Amino acid sequence: MGNSAVRILVSDEVDDKVGHGILGELSGVELELYDPNSDELTLSQRRASILLPPYRGSHRPIRLLSQLPELKMVQLLSAGADEWASDVPGSVVLATARGAHAGPVSEWVLSAVLAQLRQWPALVRFQDKGVWAHRKFEADTLAGKRVLIVGAGAIGSEVARRLAVFGARSTLVANHARHGVYGSNEIPGIVPGHSIVVITAPLTDKTRNMVDSDFLSAMDDGAILVNVGRGQIVDTDALVSELSSGRLRAALDVTDPEPLPSDHPLWTQEGAVISPHSARTVPGTNQLCYDVAAAQIAEWMKGEQPSNSVVHG
Repeated sequence: MGNSAVRILVSDEVDDKVGHGILGELSGVELELYDPNSDELTLSQRRASILLPPYRGSHRPIRLLSQLPELKMVQLLSAGADEWASDVPGSVVLATARGAHAGPVSEWVLSAVLAQLRQWPALVRFQDKGVWAHRKFEADTLAGKRVLIVGAGAIGSEVARRLAVFGARSTLVANHARHGVYGSNEIPGIVPGHSIVVITAPLTDKTRNMVDSDFLSAMDDGAILVNVGRGQIVDTDALVSELSSGRLRAALDVTDPEPLPSDHPLWTQEGAVISPHSARTVPGTNQLCYDVAAAQIAEWMKGEQPSNSVVHG
């Protein structure tokens, strides 16, 4: 990449400070801090070759792209690139932090599934009323359950690995079939027979509204839908209809719309557990993201195509 230092634009926010040290260990780089809420970059900031959006609210600096004439790479700290893909010029490398979120997000999936199976939402409601609920609820076990995981990347694969510890059997689906993994075109025929469906796929034109009324109606009675992908993958109205009937349950870390308005019917569905897009939000995840980001940048600086680069533009 030449003899001059590569200037990296990195957020000055608290959650991103851990990244300053990680990126600073790269040879041949110069860090330039910026405020992701700023509308204008300084002359020095505009000379950056690499832009890192912040760990939280990563979409905010999209408006700054036009102020970076020397930009060569956008390195995200998220697992998906859907928020940036249409705005980053095709000549600029766009890479994600795929792999960094697998541990925290898969842990959330396990906690959400177990909470639903063991009826913790109902138990908390009984507790709020001071009711000793012995024999007033029906718990279930994860052992022996069949789980369909739509999205066979780092997160989906880690979910499958952790489910196996509990004696559950996973069926993995990816965009294209490969050994041990079904192709997405096979989904209609394999949804039935699974007690749990986990969505870890990225948002693309192909996955948008993929979980529609037909998909949901094919799920077994009493099945649980878990979404840690993107809210737009699921038809919200169709899901509300199934939840209202009591036929399905859900655990959602992402919704459509998002944030979910306070008067939205999803909030009042007793069969739904909702978290505010926070599956990855545990101590240390930001460091994991910056570790992956640094590795991607190092690959690019060696003249290689980063392994997490995505097609865009």
